[in-house]
Amino acid sequence: MAKILVIDDEMLVLGAMAETLRARGYEVETAHGGKEGIEKLQSNTFDLVLTDIMMPDIDGMEVLKHVGTNSPDTRCIILTGYGSIDGSVEAIKNGAFDYITKPVTPEKLWLSVEKALEFRGLEAENIRLKKELQRKYHHKNIIGTSDAIKRIYRLIDKVSDTDGAVLINGPSGTGKELIARAIHYNSSRADNPLVTINCAAIPGELLESEIFGHEKGAFTGAHKRRIGRFEMANGGTVFLDEVGEMSPALQVKLLRVLQEQEFERLGGTRTIHVDVRIISATNKNLTVAINKGKFREDLYYRLNVIPIKVPSLKQRKSDIPILIDHFLKKFQKNKKGHKVTGFSAEALKALCDYDWPGNVRELENVVKGITILCENTMADIGDLPEHIQEYHMSIRHRAWPEQRIPERGISLDEAVKDFEKKLILDALEKSNWVKSKAAKLLNIKRTTLVEKIKKRNIEKTVPAVA
Repeated sequence: MAKILVIDDEMLVLGAMAETLRARGYEVETAHGGKEGIEKLQSNTFDLVLTDIMMPDIDGMEVLKHVGTNSPDTRCIILTGYGSIDGSVEAIKNGAFDYITKPVTPEKLWLSVEKALEFRGLEAENIRLKKELQRKYHHKNIIGTSDAIKRIYRLIDKVSDTDGAVLINGPSGTGKELIARAIHYNSSRADNPLVTINCAAIPGELLESEIFGHEKGAFTGAHKRRIGRFEMANGGTVFLDEVGEMSPALQVKLLRVLQEQEFERLGGTRTIHVDVRIISATNKNLTVAINKGKFREDLYYRLNVIPIKVPSLKQRKSDIPILIDHFLKKFQKNKKGHKVTGFSAEALKALCDYDWPGNVRELENVVKGITILCENTMADIGDLPEHIQEYHMSIRHRAWPEQRIPERGISLDEAVKDFEKKLILDALEKSNWVKSKAAKLLNIKRTTLVEKIKKRNIEKTVPAVA
């Protein structure tokens, strides 16, 4: 139940308003004058304050200032006589929610109080949703522990609270939009909109109208004025997804907006000023596009103030098991799917070996399909999509060297030992002789690797110095 403080220097008015509000079920406290009101505000928390504006000790404007400074979540309604409406208007400008002229009828009082409390509830819900967005799009929700992903974490922390233009480059399905959202929702612009424009999804002839808006009659079919995405994002962030698909003519207009922070709607003459931050993303090599004359070099340098390179999943395979676990937990919440809790060793190895041309998005969809179709709690190699199974079998075939048995025969035991030694040496070379990393490459424990190194008399060779 809402808690309300009523402040007035007239005892009869004070008592009448308190009883009227209590009759509606509100918890009400009263204060005889502004001084007592501020004292109660200092020792209690209230959802709403109703205060007379004209009081002999401390007036309602001082009470309003105190509320604004010390209790910004509390709404304030000003009570005024007919002769002080100008002061009430000034109070609204200084943060009061509403003003009521005396004498106050119960209906007028209830209506104003209910509106103020409803507005306060919407504000609280808005703050809660924004905090939820900040948690959802915090960089910690970008899954991975590889060095490449850790570099992106550090970049997000560094650039979020700046206004520098960011260009995110990486293959499709790597999470470029997730990075853009993490930057916006952890910046000082988080209370303002993040507006996304997919330059590849909107036909070129419509993209300009989407970005800048248009006036009624600007072109055939423009039956009414339309506000553009840049105007919607004023004070916030514009995310230009697949910016490399933008036409050369539109690139020129975008360059002007970046330089001047102003534009006109299509068919309009009024200059519109905006304050937006630009985050762009592309899966293209824009320097190649520049050399081919398909992308403006001056626009590229405007967009590429802060470059973020997103690796493909193939380049950060150590993150695959973590991503799989994340997606399993996500899809286990789906009551329609079977409760797949994990993958067998061979199935997990097959998933880790696969090159994932569709990147994280493809991995997510594969895991989702398995959670729906697999009939066991532990998914095996046979539960994987056929193309991943076939790739896994081809990897296994390539891993074993072609060996022909000579006429005189062969020692199987010696051949296996030689092959094992070659694999161990290869893993050690790849890991720069860091045994823990080499053991991970071989999918064995470090202690097992150390035993095999001793058993096979494997030593690091140092090149001779001439």
